[in-house]
Amino acid sequence: MKPVRSLARVMLSGIFVVSGARNLQNPQRLVPAATPVTDRVAPMIKRAAPQLPTDTETLIRCNSAVQLAAGLLLATGRLTRPAALVLAGTLVPATAAGHPFWKNDDPTMRHNNQIHFLKNLGLFGGLLLAAADTEGKPGLRWRTGHRIGHSRRSVRRAVRTVRREARIAVVSASAARRLPG
Repeated sequence: MKPVRSLARVMLSGIFVVSGARNLQNPQRLVPAATPVTDRVAPMIKRAAPQLPTDTETLIRCNSAVQLAAGLLLATGRLTRPAALVLAGTLVPATAAGHPFWKNDDPTMRHNNQIHFLKNLGLFGGLLLAAADTEGKPGLRWRTGHRIGHSRRSVRRAVRTVRREARIAVVSASAARRLPG
């Protein structure tokens, strides 16, 4: 199953690597579409971290750089789960800014944006699956439960051993009292 996982990750990350590199080199073409989203996000960024830039072009570049880096991590199989979560997070503002089909009056534009919106929704689902994929290894929940069960069995075994040793000690003490001398 490893080759299938590797191939799927490369295929899933391809769009992020290509568009991240393209948008990093030429963010100006996205500024008109991204401005409504960045105008809403900028005040939150200023409150959280006043030293960070909040102009639209810089935010597009940051999002593109993150998509490029996380896409490469996902494609190479390094830090795949965090990379998939980061890509899912970058997909939300990109989809909201790039494909607002609910704002289009033209039926053709509305249909095209709706298709791209649904495509991004599918990518989001794939990224969530990649983020949850443990590569066939047990997940943290199972490992924790397994360790707890193992610990309980060890404690029960230790209690039985202590009780048995205590009974032996009682019998030995009783036998020692009956011996002369």
